[in-house]
Amino acid sequence: MHMSPAEAIAAATINAAYSLRRHMRAGSIEVGKYADLAIFDVEDYREIPYYFGVNRCVMTIKRGEIIYSRDGI
Repeated sequence: MHMSPAEAIAAATINAAYSLRRHMRAGSIEVGKYADLAIFDVEDYREIPYYFGVNRCVMTIKRGEIIYSRDGI
């Protein structure tokens, strides 16, 4: 779709939350919102699409609780 990495991340986070009318609780990192995060083993967010097809996610957090950790933390 000819999107930059920043545009793709925005489309998958805050824009998606707005489309589902969940933007008051999800879609960005702000006080009062759910702590839903995916943490990737990259130096810069622009590396994420470079590793397309490779799972670089090292941790997933849902509502503030770790639900996946590659190292079992």
